[in-house]
This record gives sequence, structure tokens and C-alpha cells, in this order.
Amino acid sequence: MQEILKFENVRQVFYTDTQETVAIDNLSFSVNKGEFAALLGPSGCGKTTVLSLICKLLKPTEGKVEILSDNPNAVGYMLQHDHLFGWRTIEKNILLGLEIAGKVTPEQRKYAADLMDKYGLGEFKNHYPAQLSGGMRQRTALIRTLATRPDILLLDEPFSALDYQTRLDVCEDVYSIIKKENKTALLVTHDISEAISLADVIYVLTARPSTLKATHLTNMQHIDSPLKRRESPDFSRQFQLLYNYLNGGDK
Repeated sequence: MQEILKFENVRQVFYTDTQETVAIDNLSFSVNKGEFAALLGPSGCGKTTVLSLICKLLKPTEGKVEILSDNPNAVGYMLQHDHLFGWRTIEKNILLGLEIAGKVTPEQRKYAADLMDKYGLGEFKNHYPAQLSGGMRQRTALIRTLATRPDILLLDEPFSALDYQTRLDVCEDVYSIIKKENKTALLVTHDISEAISLADVIYVLTARPSTLKATHLTNMQHIDSPLKRRESPDFSRQFQLLYNYLNGGDK
């Protein structure tokens, strides 16, 4: 398989006037093109720092972060909250990233419109965010990210602000869209069930300073639904294994 993202011996240190904090230490992993990967670790372990390094918001103190793509818009970022602007219509919210990049061409408008139609937002394009459900708002946020045509989608706990039932539905929705669009995804989460239900490969991180503790293959690519994965006989075994990793065990 072809690698599209690679961390090699990455160390990230934050400095203040009086101290230094090592957030990440000797972290190495890679994500293949078309893969759905997850970073699973305890709160405060540095998962969001990893995403900031991928976006080049941070430069690693040591080591190398590589995005193996010629696409200048290779990375798209979906945040914990949808961050839709209430005074803009759904269509204008979706075009926001393109506006900021100065790329609202007729071709790009058509691409965004086609995405809206394809994923059930076309009839709501003139609505405002307050008129949509939480699930529809998250779908809008995803389409806004996809409209810039990224190769890699970074998902920073994008379901954490939703109630449990909506969270399950939106996971199903987001997974389906990412697979249909053949995108590479990297999910950051501390929810074990969420990681198993969505990811092909799970990278388990230690507490800070964060390094790679385990690489876990879910082997559930043949199950095309997060909800159906949760029903798999192997789901509970994988949950227990990952729980043990996160709580100090080696297996």
C-alpha cells in the first residue's frame, strides 16, 4: 500500500520561561492512502498536537513529519464542533474554505453543489445552521472540508459534542461519506468503541510524553458500517485489549 502520511522519530517540546514540557517523544507511525486510521490515547496525551504537526501549525522539535502528496490542499481538518456561522446559509458555510483560499471558481461551486446534492444537503442550501439538527450540521462541516478537495481528513473528536444516539448516527454518516469519496482519514479519539467501529488501524498512544504503545489492526474492512462493527463477535475482545493498553497493560 502507498503511504500518504509519515511520522518518523518525532519529538515535540514546548518551552516557557521557566520550564520545558515534552508533549511527544520518539513517535513513529504511517497512514496509507485510502486508510481510515485512529489515534487512541488518554486525554492530554498529545493527540491534538499530532494533528497540529500534520497541519504544519507546529514544527517538530526533532524528527520528520511527511505528507506524501503533491496536492497543495492535501489536508482537511474537521473540528470537535461544527463552527458554522449562524448568519451564513448552509451553502455559504460550505464555500467558506474556498473563499478564504480565493478559489471560488464556477468549477469549485459546481463541485460543492454536487457534494451537497449527493449527501442530502441540496434542499437545505438556503437554510441557516439553527434550522438544522446536530447531525445535519456535522454533515455540513464535513462537506465544507471535502469541498476543498483534500487527500487526508483529520477528525479531531468530531462527535464528542453530540448526544449518544446522534453520535452513533453521525459516525455512520461520516464513515459512509469518507469511504464513498475514497479519502484517507485520521481520527483522534479517546473513545475505544468509536475507534474500533470506524478505523482499519488504531495507533495506541501512551500518556504524555506521548509515544506509540501499540499498533492494532481491527480487520473489519469487510464490515461497511460502524454500527454493524459494534455487533461483531470480535468487538468486545478488541475493546478489552485496547482498554488494557490504555490502562497500563501490555496485552
